[in-house]
Amino acid sequence: MTIRPTTRSLLLFGATGDLSQRMLLPSLFHLDLDGLLPPELVIVGTARSDLDDDGFRALAGKALDSFAVHPKADGASRARFLSRLRYRSVDLANPDFRPLADIVPAPTSIYLSTSPQLFGNIVAGLKAAGLAAPGNRLALEKPLGNNLAASRAINDAVAAEFAEDKIFRIDHYLGKATVQNLLALRFGNSLFEPLWNAAHIDHVQITVAETVGLEGRVSYYDEIGALRDMVQNHMLQLVALVAMEPPASFDATAIRDEKVKVLRALRPIDRSNSAQLTVTGQYGAGASQGQPVPGYADELGRVSGNETFVALKAHVDNWRWKDVPFYLRTGKRLPSRQSEIYIQFRCVPHSIFAGRGGVLKANKLVIRLQPEETIRLLTMAKEPGLDRDGVRLREVPLDLSLSDTFASERRRIAYERLLLDLVDGDQTLFVRRDEVEAAWGWIDAIRDGWQAAGVTPKPYAAGTWGPSAAIALTERDGVTWHD
Repeated sequence: MTIRPTTRSLLLFGATGDLSQRMLLPSLFHLDLDGLLPPELVIVGTARSDLDDDGFRALAGKALDSFAVHPKADGASRARFLSRLRYRSVDLANPDFRPLADIVPAPTSIYLSTSPQLFGNIVAGLKAAGLAAPGNRLALEKPLGNNLAASRAINDAVAAEFAEDKIFRIDHYLGKATVQNLLALRFGNSLFEPLWNAAHIDHVQITVAETVGLEGRVSYYDEIGALRDMVQNHMLQLVALVAMEPPASFDATAIRDEKVKVLRALRPIDRSNSAQLTVTGQYGAGASQGQPVPGYADELGRVSGNETFVALKAHVDNWRWKDVPFYLRTGKRLPSRQSEIYIQFRCVPHSIFAGRGGVLKANKLVIRLQPEETIRLLTMAKEPGLDRDGVRLREVPLDLSLSDTFASERRRIAYERLLLDLVDGDQTLFVRRDEVEAAWGWIDAIRDGWQAAGVTPKPYAAGTWGPSAAIALTERDGVTWHD
C-alpha cells in the first residue's frame, strides 16, 4: 500500500453554502468522531459572509444539529470538532488570500465548493498567496464547465499551478458504497466476470430518477439541463464502471486508465442520429408523492426550452460490448427517487423444460444505489410439487441488502470517503482530466445534434416516467424499462 503524506489543514471555499452545511461539515464531523482525521488537522472555512471564528462555529453547529447523525456524537465530541474550525471572509471576485495563508498550515488540501466560473480567480489568488505550493492538493466540485471548451479552460487554469496528481475532481457518486461494490462484484467473483460481455448480456439500463423539481437551483439548472447535470458526470461514470476491462490493480492509475477507454469507445450520438437515439422532456403540472405540484415553467416563472428529462440509447464500441445497448434515463419529478443499474442477461440457448410447460425468463442483476443499497440477482427456480400438470418455474430473487448484511457498520455519507481520500492523497475515486474531457466531447455532440435537428423537450406530467417517446425508445428493441 502506498503511503502518502497527510495534509495538516483543509481549506474550504464556499464554507457557508448549502453543500458545505448539508454534506461537507457533517462528513468531517463523522470522520473526526471515528478518529480518522489527523489530530492536528485545522479546517479553515472561507466565503463572502462576514463571520469570525465563533460565527462560523455557530453556523457549523447548526449544520451538525440538522444533518449529522452518528451514534458517538455528544457535546464533548461536538465541541472538539468545532475547535478545529477557523474562518476568514474573502471576496472571490477580487481575491486576496494572504489572510488565509497566515492561518493555513502546510501542506493543505483545498476544496472549491463554489461556482466553476470562480475557479480561475481562486487559483490565481492561491498562487499569489503562496497556497499553490507543490505539496498542496486541490479538490474541484462539479460542474467542470458546461461544454468541452469551458472544461478545458478550467482544467488549463488549474493545471497551470497544480500538477495532475494533486488535482481531485469530485463526482460524489463514486463515494457511494454500492458503486465501489460494483468493482468488488465484478472483479472479486469468478461467477460474474466470465459472463460480463456481449455473448451473455442482452442490454444494460441505468436510471437516476428524482422526485424533486428545481428546489432552489433555478438559475443553475435552467442553464445546464438534465443531460449536462446528470449524464455527463454521474451516469457516464456508472457506464464506465459497468463496462471497463479488469484493471491490473486497485489503484488510481489502473482504474482510471480503464474507465477512460470506455468513454472514448462510446459510439457517437450526433447530427446523424441524435433524434433517433435520444428523448428529451420537460415536466408539466402533476402529482408528486401524492401532492399536486406545478410544472417546470411555472416553477421557473417563464417558458423555457430546457430539458428536465433525458433518455438515450448508447453503445460501447469494443470487443466486449459489441452491439449491446446501454439505455440511460434521468429526470426530475419522476414517480420515485432511485438510482440503479439493471443488467439483463440473455436467455439460455435451449430450454429443457419447454416440453413440460416450463417457461424460462432471462436472469437479471439489479444494483440499487439509492435510496436503499441492494444487489439483487433474479434467477429461475422450480416450484415445489409433483409436476402432474407440467413443470412450474418461478423467478426468485437472491438478495444482498448492504444495510442488513453489514448492519453493524454505519452507513456513511459519500463525502466522508471522498474527503478522507483527499486528506490522505488517494485519487482512486476521483475523476481524471482525460475522463472529464472524453465525457464532454460525447455530450457536446449530442447537444449539437439536438440543435441541428431542432429537438425540443416533449411534455410529461410530474409523477410519471417521462414522455411516452422514452418508452418507445426501448420497446422498439423489445425492451421494457425496469421501474
